Amino acid sequence: MVSTVDMGLFGIFLLVLLCPFFIKKVEEQLEAFLFVMGVSAVTIANAWHMELVIEAIEEPIMKGIVPAVLVAGLLFYYGRSHAQRIMNVLLDKVPLKILVFLIVVILGLSASLITAIIAALVLVEVVSLMPLDRNTKIKLTVVACFSIGLGAALTPVGEPLSTIAITKLQGPPYHAGFTFLLDTIGVYIIPGMLAFGLLSTIIVGKKTVAKETDTFAKGGDTLRDVGIRGAKVYLFVMALLLLGSGFKIIIDTYLIHIPAMILYWVNMSSAVLDNATLTAAEIGPSMDIFQIKAILMGLLVAGGMLIPGNIPNIISANKLGITSKEWARTGVPIGLVTMLVYFGWIFYI
Repeated sequence: MVSTVDMGLFGIFLLVLLCPFFIKKVEEQLEAFLFVMGVSAVTIANAWHMELVIEAIEEPIMKGIVPAVLVAGLLFYYGRSHAQRIMNVLLDKVPLKILVFLIVVILGLSASLITAIIAALVLVEVVSLMPLDRNTKIKLTVVACFSIGLGAALTPVGEPLSTIAITKLQGPPYHAGFTFLLDTIGVYIIPGMLAFGLLSTIIVGKKTVAKETDTFAKGGDTLRDVGIRGAKVYLFVMALLLLGSGFKIIIDTYLIHIPAMILYWVNMSSAVLDNATLTAAEIGPSMDIFQIKAILMGLLVAGGMLIPGNIPNIISANKLGITSKEWARTGVPIGLVTMLVYFGWIFYI
């Protein structure tokens, strides 16, 4: 029996999913909108408690997300001219297609060690310096964020999803350690990052010159821009945490009882919900390794489809001014095709 609380939460989910695409004001103020939706979800679920309030206030800082955004913003603000010179040298020495392939794959791989946050911060600065038009930069950024999102899951250092998965499985029968996820899903993730690297070369094509009027290519943040971005990312992370807490009732009531083959597709909800929260609810030591693989890969791929799905998406969209519609135009088709490929690979090969 679906309760009024469940219906209210499903309504909020639909608003979070659809409003950014149809209401311009929501698209422009996405962080504030998600925060309001997060507060509403927690209120409807009657999940308010002091620990949640403290966690929501502290988590964006304690997890290093906002400090990393601010420090990286300052470093690139003062070092942009040097970075541009290095990029010019690289473009003179290395063909653009090879350069973007290396960037997408290396950032994906390194995200498991330097964290998805740092990898995303490097990505946006590198992309902003490239001589490409706005549309190509958006597509390249989305593809690179898919790669970073996958790669970050290879170790518990990379992102909260992998940290939670290892924590939940560290006891018997898996005794998960530092390389557990690399050993378990690395066979899917590493070819995926290489595929995204190849896709980036197709996206770039022969486009090597940006339009003079393309503000996306010029970058040039002010110190005020750096501070505003830090504040927006703070609000974004807080909003996702509140949404995850509010939707915990739905997750516990409906999702965890679904068979792995169906749950794989249901986990497309991680495109708008915090995949770490879904991981915490869905993963457990009683599951067999096949179920664990299916759940994790569904969460990881779907996380790249929309801006709220992953921290790298949030950071990149915020820095480069990518709208929800622009992200979805590239992210949704790529995500759906990738999920189909992995579905066949995991369940039938």
